[in-house]
Amino acid sequence: MRPIRPGDRGPAVREIRRVLTDLDLLPSERGVDAFDAATERAVRAFQQSRGLSVDGRVGAETWRALDAARWRLGARTLYHAVPEPITGEDVRSLQERLLEMGYDAGRADAIYGARTARALAQFQREVGLTPDGSCGPHTLDALRRLGRKVVGGRPQWLRESDAIRQSGPTLVGRTVVIDPGHGGTDPGVVVHDGPLRWNEADLVHDLASRLEGRLAAAGVRVQLTRGPSPGRCLPDTDRAELANSLGADVFISLHTDEHHNPAAEGVATYHYGTDNGVTSATGERLAGLVQREIVARTGLRDCRTHAKAWDLLRLTRMPAVRVEVGYLTSPEDRHRLVDPRFRDRIVEAIVAAVQRMYFPIERDVPTGSIDVSELRAVVAAGRAPE
Repeated sequence: MRPIRPGDRGPAVREIRRVLTDLDLLPSERGVDAFDAATERAVRAFQQSRGLSVDGRVGAETWRALDAARWRLGARTLYHAVPEPITGEDVRSLQERLLEMGYDAGRADAIYGARTARALAQFQREVGLTPDGSCGPHTLDALRRLGRKVVGGRPQWLRESDAIRQSGPTLVGRTVVIDPGHGGTDPGVVVHDGPLRWNEADLVHDLASRLEGRLAAAGVRVQLTRGPSPGRCLPDTDRAELANSLGADVFISLHTDEHHNPAAEGVATYHYGTDNGVTSATGERLAGLVQREIVARTGLRDCRTHAKAWDLLRLTRMPAVRVEVGYLTSPEDRHRLVDPRFRDRIVEAIVAAVQRMYFPIERDVPTGSIDVSELRAVVAAGRAPE
């Protein structure tokens, strides 16, 4: 869909304003259908609170988030619908409640899938209700009466950390999906530097190819979401679906950033999460490791890690990160990024971070200390890393 932006008018703008008013982000004004300055401020506030890109426009992702935000838990019966699942903030609230009580509803992603239905059916069975996996008035009453059962940390953090621990420290046999951003008709950031022309899509594909080689040498099965010259740009939802269908253990999306101020520079890493504390625990840890390794090995400015609810991170069912490996609009970052040797250092940092994620926390190693070349020797010798 074409983004709805300041200055637009019509029924779509009226619907956007209605939802923002219901969320107490915009005062109620009858008959107003203009995307004015107050509407833009409200949209920006909504995007910030939902972990979306804050641009003040309503594109497809923001529109879906607004549509989901209108629902409150108890306003409708929730159930596992096929093939189009029910989505909304009421689903997210239910998932968070189940997780607090110790039921494995998976990530609180606001999608009422089979895992959420199974968790709810288990709860219903234990409290003497019909275990049909649907959330109606009787189930809601039971949920509100009972307190949380899991203590000692965030329930999903405990569950995900235990799964990582039990899988062992080796990378051999794991599946990693690498996502070079953009591609096809979408080159991403484009910068002209004298007679030279650099674009994000080509640079991150080269980076992804180098990362593919290093991970494969460490015994990892690697899949890229696109080739060097795809016919079209794959939507983020399709990229996430590809990773899910492959049963990937890790998902890494590679991008470069841009800013109108050429002084903006540095690396930032993103994981799934929102302002209300919902997060992918293992994605958050992987993002921290990737960020620290890249900063230590390249000297890029540390722009830290951030929680975002982008579809690419929300819909993937494995630890997923998006790495903005520098600003192509920064002369300093660009000078580094176009150097193949520098891109190799970024690749080594990401490989080291993925390896560290599988080390037990008590056996983690200092940032920058892993010699990535030794991982190949470990595979050749047929032993697990120590």
